Amino acid sequence: MLWLEVIVVLGAIFFGARLGSIGIGYAGGVGVLILTLGMGLKLGAMPIDVILIIMSVIAAIGAMQVAGGLDYMVSIAEKILRKNPKQITFLAPVVTYVMTFFAGTGHTAFATLPVIAEVAKEQGIRPSRPLSIAVVASQIAITASPISAAVVFVSGALEKQGIGYLELLAVCIPSSFLACMCAAVVANFLGKDLKDDEVYQERLAKGLIKTRGTAKVEIKPGAKLSVVIFLVAILCVITYATLISGKVGLIKNPVLGRDAAIMLFMFAAATFISAFTRIDTAQVLNSSTFKSGMSACICVLGVAWLGDTFVANHITEIKAFAGDLLNVYPWMLAVVLFFASTLLYSQAATAKALIPSALLLGVSPLTIVASFAAVSALFVLPTYPTLIAAVEMDDTGSTRIGKFVFNHPFIVPGVVAIALSVAFAFVIGGMIL
Repeated sequence: MLWLEVIVVLGAIFFGARLGSIGIGYAGGVGVLILTLGMGLKLGAMPIDVILIIMSVIAAIGAMQVAGGLDYMVSIAEKILRKNPKQITFLAPVVTYVMTFFAGTGHTAFATLPVIAEVAKEQGIRPSRPLSIAVVASQIAITASPISAAVVFVSGALEKQGIGYLELLAVCIPSSFLACMCAAVVANFLGKDLKDDEVYQERLAKGLIKTRGTAKVEIKPGAKLSVVIFLVAILCVITYATLISGKVGLIKNPVLGRDAAIMLFMFAAATFISAFTRIDTAQVLNSSTFKSGMSACICVLGVAWLGDTFVANHITEIKAFAGDLLNVYPWMLAVVLFFASTLLYSQAATAKALIPSALLLGVSPLTIVASFAAVSALFVLPTYPTLIAAVEMDDTGSTRIGKFVFNHPFIVPGVVAIALSVAFAFVIGGMIL
């Protein structure tokens, strides 16, 4: 019966992956239905906390986007990239990492990908090099963002182990950023130079290579103010989390917990942005960030609920099978998280589905913190939205998916970035935690 349940779980995930996008959440719900009503398993816990955080953060980002804040941030990023075009492979991941870090979602990379592709092409640099590591950096930065649902969930899970929100960020921020920059060095040597690429030469001969130019996007009057309000809200989140943390403890018995505070600060940011920039709040519902965020909520609900339902009913068997293995080889947790995230397509869903199980198995907090970056292996299957967008933005053909599916430009920089992030986090965590 256990193996049949495993088949149901994996089957739901694979079928959902084939449906694409929000479909994995749909299929996850079907899997829960089969496991409970069909097989009699006890219903697992719904990831309500993660979903509410995603919703509140996306509500604020959606308001900022309508106010023109994202366009303003992209304009700054474009100036940085065009000022140092020869260093595009190293600056591109810095830009996408920072934008994800502050926004809590990797979908902010969409707006910068055309600029990265164009600047690289203008300099005769193979666009797949900066595009690949830029996409990877936008995914890994989720595990370092102070307002991402994945970080908030993992920090909450580790609080009982004596590791708080600030300690998690203190390890994940430097380890993930350094890993991305090291991976950028590797990406800079991948593939033939653009002038030697046969596909590029063929497309050039056919007149398929176009120059998009430097058309300027009009920055709305309230754009800068919306960004300032949003950044102040993030600062408030970090400050409040510091004041109520057990290590600092300046606020005893806080009225608001950290999760509730994040939600309320984000709602406050959305309110102030809407009021002071005078946006039409109805437009927020149609913004790309709002749509992608709500899609993420459905995916997390279905997949994490499916994972918790299965694990909660078989934790004894899982302990017997995996407990000793993880105690002897703690780095195996990173491997498990890596492969799980390739199918679950969400850092938050992967963390919610597996981190609690790892804690129940007795895995050390240091191992969990160090392995956390491995939930960002969303680049393995070439079907993730930002990855597909990078392929489409590069008309030179250098950023292409190979015949064997997995042989694409993102795989090597991605694996290197995650492997190094885990390794660096073990070292930094060993000194801090």
